[in-house]
Amino acid sequence: MAASTGRTVGSFLRKCGNCSSTINTLTSQLSRQVLSRQICVSSALHRKNLAAEGPEKFTLEFIQKQVEEYNVGKRHLANMMGEDPENFTQEDIDRSIAYLFPSGLFEKNARPLMKHPDEIFPKQRAVQWGEDRRPFHFLFYTGKQSYYNLMHDLSSKILNVEKYQDRLRAIECFNKDMKQISLASSRWVLKEELEAMLVETVSTDDYNRFLQLMERLLSMPYSVIEEEFILHYRHQLETQARKQTLPVLEKDDRGVAFSTSEGRRKTSNSSVVLRDCGSGRVTVNGHDYLHYFSVLQDREQLMFPLQFTGMLGRFDLECTVSGGGRSGQAGALRLAISRALISFLSEGEVENMRQAGLLTPDPRVRERKKPGQEGARSKFTWKKR
Repeated sequence: MAASTGRTVGSFLRKCGNCSSTINTLTSQLSRQVLSRQICVSSALHRKNLAAEGPEKFTLEFIQKQVEEYNVGKRHLANMMGEDPENFTQEDIDRSIAYLFPSGLFEKNARPLMKHPDEIFPKQRAVQWGEDRRPFHFLFYTGKQSYYNLMHDLSSKILNVEKYQDRLRAIECFNKDMKQISLASSRWVLKEELEAMLVETVSTDDYNRFLQLMERLLSMPYSVIEEEFILHYRHQLETQARKQTLPVLEKDDRGVAFSTSEGRRKTSNSSVVLRDCGSGRVTVNGHDYLHYFSVLQDREQLMFPLQFTGMLGRFDLECTVSGGGRSGQAGALRLAISRALISFLSEGEVENMRQAGLLTPDPRVRERKKPGQEGARSKFTWKKR
């Protein structure tokens, strides 16, 4: 009885041993599969999504290191060119780079350059939360806190101007003819410039809403009290009219003021003598301009500066032109007349003429014929046989 019981227990233990070995084998296989899956998943998780990361971020230490390297490179470049490193400007750097590394690449961004790191690396936004991980600004969770803060300030400015006007109306001191802000030589900041100021991405709709509110503030009679805020978002235009060389206003023996000027267009050269207090007589090479220019379009080109300034019939013009065809001669005379007119105009009127393109020379010329071609751009007709 005891022997049979021992044999039964031994067989049971042997079966359990076989089962345990089978279980160990299965466990080892499963562990290998899970490990391989984990390895595959981990590689997928650690793969960088460059598109989702957005623009590359640069730390303050990195920018400072780049500035130090820029200053060292500038000193070396100044020593190579024999210049004073302390007075070596960015214009000198650009000229030196163009001299040492001449490049014929058409794309300017592909040419060698050496700029200050502040001009190359984008402006970074400061940390928007404290050590307790709470944001500083109450508009942080809007996603565009700088933009909405600007719109909030702009609405507050409008309300302040309205309250000020209401107080003036209450005491009957409101004046609709209040002096307005002078914006003749400035423009609103562009969308890209606004994004650089806010260090945020601004959509086209958001930019249009910003312009609408600014125009509303500007249209108010007493908007002058917020002139500093408005001019902060206006950029001055390049007032080339101030840099324009004004012809000297002279007087003849009769005391009549006159000015002379010259103009060019393509291969045509012209000179104009513009006399004040005239009858509107215009001569070109000793002939009346109606007979000299038979095409109406050329006559319109000639008289457009006088029409634009509202001075038709005030001046006598003595024009001399040579070279080129009728279109080039008309363009050269128009430029010469415009330049002669600015001696009789105010600064604002000169700026209007410049913005209209009357004071800008036209550098376009006829393009030369290319060898192996029928013309400047056209090619010979290809024939198979």
